[in-house]
Amino acid sequence: MTPFLIFGALLALLMTGIPVAFTLGILGAGLLAIDGLPLSMVASTLFGGINDFVLLAIPLFLLMSNLLLRGGIGRDLFVAMQSWVGHWPGGLGIAALLSCGVFSAISGSSITTAATVGTVAIPEMVKRGYSRSLTLGLMAAGGTLGIIIPPSVPLIIYGAITEQSIGQLFLAGVGPGILLIVLFGIYVVIASAIQGTHQAMPRATWPERLAATRRALPTLLLAGTILGGIYGGIFTPTEASGIGASVALLILAAGGRLSRAVFLGAVRDTVKTTTVIFLIVIGAKIFGQAITLYQLPAQLAWLFEDYFNTATLALLLIAVMLIFIGFFLESMSMLLIMVPVLMPTVIALGIDPIWFGIFFVLLIEVALITPPVGLNLFVIQSLDRAPLSVVAKGALPFVAIMLGSVFLIALFPQIVLAIPGL
Repeated sequence: MTPFLIFGALLALLMTGIPVAFTLGILGAGLLAIDGLPLSMVASTLFGGINDFVLLAIPLFLLMSNLLLRGGIGRDLFVAMQSWVGHWPGGLGIAALLSCGVFSAISGSSITTAATVGTVAIPEMVKRGYSRSLTLGLMAAGGTLGIIIPPSVPLIIYGAITEQSIGQLFLAGVGPGILLIVLFGIYVVIASAIQGTHQAMPRATWPERLAATRRALPTLLLAGTILGGIYGGIFTPTEASGIGASVALLILAAGGRLSRAVFLGAVRDTVKTTTVIFLIVIGAKIFGQAITLYQLPAQLAWLFEDYFNTATLALLLIAVMLIFIGFFLESMSMLLIMVPVLMPTVIALGIDPIWFGIFFVLLIEVALITPPVGLNLFVIQSLDRAPLSVVAKGALPFVAIMLGSVFLIALFPQIVLAIPGL
């Protein structure tokens, strides 16, 4: 009964409105105290939880994305993509998706991706007659690409927890990221054709395309530099984050977009987000230490061995658990709470931990666009001031597509493992 009591206490504390970081820390410290262990263990965990070179990549990637967000890079990207595909059926939606994909390869953050591209794409799509529900759902779902296409902050944290190669995880995210863009794009074309209310964009001329691409070129090169450098073994993901932040500063300075207000605003936003993430990391480390001493992961592994003793059944149960938990917890909390609990079972069943990282992140992506705590839904709602129900309704088909992609990577693991295998 111990696992059920612990998770019952966790849900009860969360329902009181206590922030996730403090809920995890308080419950973990309480469990250690009940077991008669000195709370000095908590103090050492507070420092050790974030004393990890790998985690340095998080604030630097966030700084890079916040600089580009405040520097108006999203508009350049969207205009460039629009000039190439805007005249296609559902072209504006495809341009928005491609912009999300490229910005995801820079930011590593779903919220930043949704806000950056959504600010530009939503007014343009609505003006062109796309339904508000489709537009808002597309941008909420497009933002989720930020945590699967490298560099991804959740994949960095997953790698730090499980001691897996961050570079391998980043490369493993490329295939599923492209798969999602293709599936989302097919749906947008079909849905826009069925609705038939939008106006087709005029075909851009070659000089217009070249001019728009030239303005977006520095951003495209930045994405290519980060991925190419990691893939080629030129620098580590942590070093890539520092290079990316420096290049982002140079791009804004060269374009005359770097001002004191832009820089300080980006730093302030980075500090706020980093503080929240690191507090959750610390709380989760204390909680993880406690549940390990209470042998909760081992008990869960025994449960799986007794009743769900094949990888297929175990993954099915894990998927159902994560979808359910996603209704109540945001993605980062799910990652930090569930990965330490599930990893012993995953290893025991012979599941590839790199593949499982992508499987896990795809499922917590679903939590980003499902109410009542889907963060991307709230971000998009704040941009458009539409009722949350309209955003959620538009996102529902994309939830189904994402769950379908989870099934596809389970059926064809090489979608995830082919690129890292090179």
